[in-house]
Amino acid sequence: MSDEKDLEYKRKDDTQTIVTDVEDIAEHDYTKELLELFRSDIPPEELTEKLSDYHENDMAGALEQMTPEERKRLYPILGIERVSEIFTFIEDVDEYMKELDLSSAAKVIGSMDSDDAVDVLEEMDEESRKKLTRMLDKETSDDIKMIRSYDDDEIGSKMTTNYIVIDKGMSVRQAMKALISQAEKNDNISILYVTDESNKFYGALDLKDLITARDYMDLQSFMSTSFPYVTDHEKISDCIDRIKDYEEDSIPVLNAEKELLGIITAQDMVEVVDDELGDDYAKLAGLTSEEDLKETLGQSMKKRLPWLIILLFLGIGVSTVVGIFEPVVASIAFVVNFQSLILDMAGNVGTQSLAVTIRVLMDENLPGKAKGGLVFKEIRIGFINGIILGALSFAFVSIYVALTKNADWGYACAVAGCVAAALLVAMVVSSLVGTVVPMFFHKIKVDPAVASGPLITTVNDLVAVITYYGLAWAFLINIVHIAG
Repeated sequence: MSDEKDLEYKRKDDTQTIVTDVEDIAEHDYTKELLELFRSDIPPEELTEKLSDYHENDMAGALEQMTPEERKRLYPILGIERVSEIFTFIEDVDEYMKELDLSSAAKVIGSMDSDDAVDVLEEMDEESRKKLTRMLDKETSDDIKMIRSYDDDEIGSKMTTNYIVIDKGMSVRQAMKALISQAEKNDNISILYVTDESNKFYGALDLKDLITARDYMDLQSFMSTSFPYVTDHEKISDCIDRIKDYEEDSIPVLNAEKELLGIITAQDMVEVVDDELGDDYAKLAGLTSEEDLKETLGQSMKKRLPWLIILLFLGIGVSTVVGIFEPVVASIAFVVNFQSLILDMAGNVGTQSLAVTIRVLMDENLPGKAKGGLVFKEIRIGFINGIILGALSFAFVSIYVALTKNADWGYACAVAGCVAAALLVAMVVSSLVGTVVPMFFHKIKVDPAVASGPLITTVNDLVAVITYYGLAWAFLINIVHIAG
């Protein structure tokens, strides 16, 4: 029995130790450690050895907290290769590039993956960009020019030339030699890409299969000749779902002649998805694209003003409709208290339906039956939610009116019933509008995100106002004959 208890205590101790270790890792501040190392007086050789234990992302965080003078002293110790890796994790890297002389800056850019080098150069002013581009070697310069030749919304603008390529006629031994010779400059080695005699894309080979293959084996038996790919001029928004579905470490990018130009890596995909989400979020707010902290006042106004002007006139329309119901407000001024409740709930429901619909519309192959099913589903959701929220609002509004107006319960329940009914109708109609409007814009080839967001908000306001004051006029004034 004693042994069993000892064993139980040991297990508890081991479990506690594991939990403590995990918590230590989670709370560990590597940036603080690195700052202390960077600012220490230890010899450069010892510092270089210690830094090998840290990730470049943490080093980037430490560099951002240092002064320009401290960084300038550190760059020569880190070396060109390490600096180039660290700079890929810094957001506004152009400010740090200015701390290097032109020769060192060119070497740093030359050591980066071509897509990262393009991102860095794009942040620089035109004069600096031209000077640095002239100092790059021909291969790097050609890769950068190729990637910069694509529009920002084309998949070619996101690819990298950091990949391993082998010929389909190679033996296992030859393929291994090709891998070793190229791996010094290209570290995306989990998938090897295969080309034929005409330099056309032939297929792909998993690194694991090459490592486990024997010399006498036919390498083509391990190749996947139906490997997924994208073309350089494809729109990112059109192929992003297809790339994600394959869940590969990287996917080749081909031109119209099926020649291999580059690859899209998993890291590139994360960045692309993040950019797409940012743009979609901006579009829902009526902006043409995601706003940047570096934008000038004029650029930001140019993005926001067009839709605001349109919404101004639509808002005037809503105000005009409210004016039509002025007799209702004059007769029962108390109903104004609950206008914002109806408008806010209608807007919230419409925005939810809009978000769901836009996400569904990303599937270009969605059949019409599925779209009809979505409309019906959103209406049902709006109806059921409307009943629940209408019942809750009826209870609270009736109590509120009875207590604050010192009114009898018949008066309070009549007002509460009008509010609840208007809320139900507004939520159902808003669900319908939030689904049908983006589908309409999608049908006429207009981006539903940028066109729908501000428009649906205003349309739902209009629906809510007409519903609420219309019911107040019809029910409270003409049927129940409430006034004052």
